[in-house]
Amino acid sequence: MAKLVLKHLLAIRWFHWVNFPILFLMIWSGLLIYWAYPIYHLGPIQLFPQWLFAMFGMKFRLAEGMALHFVFMWLFIVNGILYVAYTLFSGEWRYLVPTSRSAFRDAWHVFLHDLHLRKEMPPQEKYNAAQQIAYTGIVVMGVGSLITGLAIYKPAQLAWLATLCGGYESARVIHFVLTMGYIGFFLIHVAQVILAGWNNFRGMVIGYELVRDGEEQ
Repeated sequence: MAKLVLKHLLAIRWFHWVNFPILFLMIWSGLLIYWAYPIYHLGPIQLFPQWLFAMFGMKFRLAEGMALHFVFMWLFIVNGILYVAYTLFSGEWRYLVPTSRSAFRDAWHVFLHDLHLRKEMPPQEKYNAAQQIAYTGIVVMGVGSLITGLAIYKPAQLAWLATLCGGYESARVIHFVLTMGYIGFFLIHVAQVILAGWNNFRGMVIGYELVRDGEEQ
């Protein structure tokens, strides 16, 4: 027999679904800005070459990109602060933050399980070790994006912040790397959602998962 069991609280679902379009628009507007000075590359391969900007209509939209980026930046910050505050006051952080000394080992076992190279999943509560590390890491990345973003935005007024980041150029590199990290996180996250199936996705939409007898954790 199966029954619906609460998995995600309403506030957690709201923060998740609000953050998704905001982060997408932040990345999109950031690429509009990056078009004006696309200097990063991996060896001979330039990251985001001009033909890619042309394909997605990103060329000559610097002013638009800056305007969008700085507007949605504040929404990104507010949503992030409210999310962290809620997890602290509600106690949800206990499920999200890795607390076991074997968290990284367990996360590796989760990875092997997802690749069908390991039969059993490590013991878990609401989230497995890989999810805990990823969700905690994305919060740390958000703080890093805020610090480096402000250092780039106001390098003269916030010179101390730029210095903390190793200078303007270093802050820009870190900000770009974090953006690539968000893209990587998004792709892996979507792949995991697809692999987990509809029941897991339903939990983030309506808050409840369908659990059969004997499956409760």
